[in-house]
Amino acid sequence: MLCRKSIVKSGRGSVPVHLNVYDLTSVNGYAYWLGLGVYHSGVQVHGLEYAFGAHEYPTTGIFESEPKQCDGFTFRKSILIGWTDLTPGEVKGAMDKLAEKYRGDAYNLITKNCNHFCNDACVKLTGNPIPNWVNRLARIGMCFNFVTEILNLILSFLFLSLFIQ
Repeated sequence: MLCRKSIVKSGRGSVPVHLNVYDLTSVNGYAYWLGLGVYHSGVQVHGLEYAFGAHEYPTTGIFESEPKQCDGFTFRKSILIGWTDLTPGEVKGAMDKLAEKYRGDAYNLITKNCNHFCNDACVKLTGNPIPNWVNRLARIGMCFNFVTEILNLILSFLFLSLFIQ
């Protein structure tokens, strides 16, 4: 399988940091085994899950939720990314800093999505990136400009419709 590689490279810290991965479509049941799929993800630390989503305002798109319970998505798996020694307040400060980059109106399915946010957050908290397969479809999309625009339009519409309900 192309999706199993463990990426935990360092053990610094005492608080685990997990990446929670969710399916956006039932096709992922098949695509996952090929290292593909359309995924939402969130970073779990200190009993909270942080994720990034789209909205039309120039304010943060980062939100908190109960771990493994992101509305509108089907939980797939939790992956240990590494450990941190940051306190809950320091993690909140790190998220506030990331909020400057991750505004809701800046969301783009291909170039600035929830998986890009999670990668930045995990690197900041643990020094380790998320697994490549989680955001592989966005990277493939970057290679195909036409496909990128079509995917962005279709999937942005689908993603936004989840939050409008």
